[in-house]
Amino acid sequence: MIRNCFCLLGSVLFVTTVVAGDPQITNITPFGIQRGTEATFTITGSGLAATQEILFYEPGLTVKNIATEKDKDDKAKDDSVKVTVAVAPEVQVGVHALRLRSLGGVSNLRMITVGNLPEVAEVEPNTNFKLAQVVGVNVTVGGVIQAEDIDHFAVDLKRGDRLNVELEGLRLANMSSAAFFDPVLSILDEDTKELVRSDDAPLLQQDCFCSLIAPKNGRYVVQIRDVAFGGSATSNYRLHIGTFPRPTAAFPPGGRPGEKLSVRWIGDVNGEFSQEIALPADGASQASVVAQDVHGMAPSANVFRVSDLPATNEHEPNDELKSVTSAVTVPVAFQGIVEKPGDVDFFRFKAKKGRQLEFQVYARKPVRSPLDALLTIYNAQGGTVGGNDDTRGPDSFARVQIPADGEYLVSVRDQLKGGGPDFVYRVEVTETSPSLVMRLPERRQYISTTLVVPQNNRNAVMVSAQRQNFNSELAVSFNGLPAGMKTELGPMAVGVQEIPVLFNAAADAAPAGALIGITGKTTDAKLNVAGHLDQRTMLVRGQNNVDVWGHNTDRMATVVCEAIPYSIDLVAPKAPLVRSGSINLKVVAKRAEGFKDPISLRLLYNPPGVASSGSIVIPEGKDEAVIPLTANNGAGVGTWKICVTGRSGTFGRRGGGQFGPDDALRCSTQLADLKVEEQYHKLSFVKASVEQGKETTVTVKVQKLRDFKGEATAELAGLPANTSSQPLKFNKDTAELTFKVAAAKEAKPNRYTSVTCVTKIPVEDAFITHTIGGGELRVDAPLAAKK
Repeated sequence: MIRNCFCLLGSVLFVTTVVAGDPQITNITPFGIQRGTEATFTITGSGLAATQEILFYEPGLTVKNIATEKDKDDKAKDDSVKVTVAVAPEVQVGVHALRLRSLGGVSNLRMITVGNLPEVAEVEPNTNFKLAQVVGVNVTVGGVIQAEDIDHFAVDLKRGDRLNVELEGLRLANMSSAAFFDPVLSILDEDTKELVRSDDAPLLQQDCFCSLIAPKNGRYVVQIRDVAFGGSATSNYRLHIGTFPRPTAAFPPGGRPGEKLSVRWIGDVNGEFSQEIALPADGASQASVVAQDVHGMAPSANVFRVSDLPATNEHEPNDELKSVTSAVTVPVAFQGIVEKPGDVDFFRFKAKKGRQLEFQVYARKPVRSPLDALLTIYNAQGGTVGGNDDTRGPDSFARVQIPADGEYLVSVRDQLKGGGPDFVYRVEVTETSPSLVMRLPERRQYISTTLVVPQNNRNAVMVSAQRQNFNSELAVSFNGLPAGMKTELGPMAVGVQEIPVLFNAAADAAPAGALIGITGKTTDAKLNVAGHLDQRTMLVRGQNNVDVWGHNTDRMATVVCEAIPYSIDLVAPKAPLVRSGSINLKVVAKRAEGFKDPISLRLLYNPPGVASSGSIVIPEGKDEAVIPLTANNGAGVGTWKICVTGRSGTFGRRGGGQFGPDDALRCSTQLADLKVEEQYHKLSFVKASVEQGKETTVTVKVQKLRDFKGEATAELAGLPANTSSQPLKFNKDTAELTFKVAAAKEAKPNRYTSVTCVTKIPVEDAFITHTIGGGELRVDAPLAAKK
């Protein structure tokens, strides 16, 4: 999770009429920048004419200038903007996330990268091996792979020189989710012989790197292509070519907050080396550390696990139960390497009866080891008491109830019995304890939730909590809100997984953006559990929408935008919604003079067991509409805070892009109480039949569940065409309803099973409505006259 981040403002040189809704970024060029320098980026997309600010998720990147371009009519272009960014010398190398804020909203999340080497641009033609672009070592080349394109870059080396080449392609995420750039990297000699090749490197999230020690003096050629010879105008890459180190793993792979470690870097073609590092003490669960030696620094970081546990490193031989004699107490972190194919590592620990222990392997995440861990827990005699393969992806997790006092062992091996010097892992053994993570449910699938609140208006989002090993009421808080914005919410009750949160922006709140933190904390001081937001933005999706590459943050992008020409209010329902019942919610719009566009309405969320229509519209020029709600017979009883969201304008793709933006004007109603209650009665039908042109009776038996005051009405619904009945009156003591049903001669003979009974119980100026089905009416043709 990324922490200690903030946003930086840029100045606007030219602003035109605001385009409503969120801007959209489709591409950024160049794709990166050398730290300690500044560069001007061209951002293309849509809704960019009113760009005000760039929100960076990490410190050290400063916006110096924002300039919109003009078209031939001297109007600001909506599809591009130029942003000058300066990067501090100490900024972490690697990918950095950003969003763009305009007067109308906030953009999708995109990436740029920060490197340590001078920048060189690709120069075509370099598709042919003989036309390879000559570049020096220790440079970063920015290029693009078009369809069926192959790029070549030549470097001159002396015998014994180390050459490391790392490619950033998929990690830039400047690509379509339907066919993302999947690079293949090779190094060839002067005779076109392939010396080394790389496709997907676990360390680099499916990007690749190649390494070699030059076998002789001469020219070497780096070749890049897509694995399927695909490519497009957005298949961008950054190619780091140099004598820098490129370890594939580090040992130990983790440590305590603030701890100083002597790290052994593993996997570099030039051999292992050591480096002293200090892990951060800011509470983050992982740390990114860049390897360095006398020849330079790696282009990207290795990731370490950070947790406050004592660590025990493996000591060979430990590949058998009996080979491990010393036992440690838990909690503890076991660290090791599955060093060769078929290797198994054992660790021994002491535990007492009844303790519930959790065993979590950290290999693929976060340390990016190639290990696909298989975890097994044994008693001292070698009997299995627990284990796991892929409960949480390639990294194993197991929860075990200790059956008796004594010594136990845990083993780690590769699922396919692989192994190697960089198959590093860490197993954390802890007692089961409460934990909490806050989430932001997606409003639209695969698009991370952001918040845009118009001036003098309001908007709402859902906030959810992922509780582990406890179920207590939570207080949710927000920090870093833009000036003039306030929140309205209640506690998250026991058993409730998500709540609506309303945000209000004052009329004088200046348009601004912020990355706000979200914290959940138990209201029970004895429990004292707190958790923060973890929001995943999926940037690259594979087949079946598998999350291939993305970004995690602990803050939500939040914007106060310019005022929009309408607001909406929810008329609080006077009557409760009962199980097997229905109710109508009335929404009233307040329009600015001249604004007549239709406004689409929908509930922000549906309480458990409640259904609502998502296609209700306040028509053009009208001021109100009704949203029908229904509750099934298992709807959650209680008082629920509800909210209706409004959208006016277009919704869909504007100018292309990975997901397509939302060009709509959005806001929401206030929060209102919806009471869901038990039903007042159950109804059961007696089957009936009627002849064409005649009458019959339909009997409905009433089972009272609760008393009510006054007189209620009941009527049949769902009757077949050309049949009719009249409503009936009844009270709390009525046990049976008898409806007269008349069938016209035109009624079609058939068996009809969709008959329902709608009852309405008066309360104040409204009705409590039940809609209960299960009725059956058969329509018969008259029998033929006997001769």
